[in-house]
This record gives sequence, structure tokens and C-alpha cells, in this order.
Amino acid sequence: MTQRSISKDASRDAFAPYLALLARWNPIINLVGRGDMASAAKRHLEDALQLAPLIPEGTARGIDLGSGAGFPGLVLAVATGIPFDLIEADQRKAAFLREAARILGAPVQVHPVRIEAAALPPAPLVTARALAPLPHLLDLAAPLLAPGGIALFPKGLGVAAELTAARERWHMQVAQIPSHTAAGAVILRITEIARAPARP
Repeated sequence: MTQRSISKDASRDAFAPYLALLARWNPIINLVGRGDMASAAKRHLEDALQLAPLIPEGTARGIDLGSGAGFPGLVLAVATGIPFDLIEADQRKAAFLREAARILGAPVQVHPVRIEAAALPPAPLVTARALAPLPHLLDLAAPLLAPGGIALFPKGLGVAAELTAARERWHMQVAQIPSHTAAGAVILRITEIARAPARP
């Protein structure tokens, strides 16, 4: 399967207006941890950009769950040109996403609803970052993932326990790609998601 490539340096330059907007809005609505702003480019932007090469060429659309400040969905939409639906129930964060999309010219649609209430057709790509433990994340993602699609979920040091818990309720194929931005962290690339039969 052919994978997508981007120029990380070029992408980072393109996000300068976005990072400036984030710095202005963050004291008001706490989009990222206040201690994170000094390292936002590395901690958040680059963390999102490293998902781009894992997206198969020809992917027509993505859905990002709990988009928050736009990591990773908004970032990936700009870096790859793939249209994304961004689901963010917090109205203030949704307003930020709309403004960020406007200044970046991002191909996104913002949906200010709960994920469970999002009336969207399934997409070949679903992403989420720092949203929920994997078993619950799969509950949210599975209805929105098209057959044959992939889910990309950055995860931290507790990933092994999350995978063990998820496999009690789900069948899936999982690849773990080491993160380039955090020691011990991984990106889960999940395909063939199906709910496991209920145990008697």
C-alpha cells in the first residue's frame, strides 16, 4: 500500500498563522495545556504531522474525533489536502476550529456535536488524539469507519493495557509505529475492526 509523504519543514512554516492564533485563544478557552505553548510546535504540531505518512495514497476523506485545538485532524487536512470532518462538541473549541480553518484555507467541515450524534457517512480514515482509552475510542470510531478503512490513534505509555482491554471487546489488526516525538509513545494503525461476539 502506497503511503503519503509530506515536507515537514514546509508544513511547519505553513502553520505559523495557526500557532499564532492558538497562542491568542489559548488563555481564553484552554485549547492546550498552558505550560505547553512554548513547545506547541514540537509537542502538538509535529505529533500530528507524523501521522501523515501513514495515510494511504488516494484516501478521499477523514473524520477526526474530539478535534479540540485541531490535532491531528485540522493539521492533517492542511498537510495532505484530504478533506476532514472535525467533530468537536465544545462550542468554543468549534469556533476556534472554524477560525483556524479560515486562516489556513483548510478543507474541513466543523461539526459542533457529540461524536455519538454525528450524522456523517463513514470515512476511509478516522483519527483521534488524547480522546479516550482504546476500548471506548473504538466504540466511537467503528460506526464512522468505512469498510476497508484505517484508524490512526497516537497513544502513550499505557498502550499495552489499552490494547489488552480492547481485544476483550473487539477484533482488529493493529500495527504499532513508534512515535518520533515522545519516548515510549506509539501510533496505532488499526484496520479490520469488528466487535467481538458477546461472551456467554
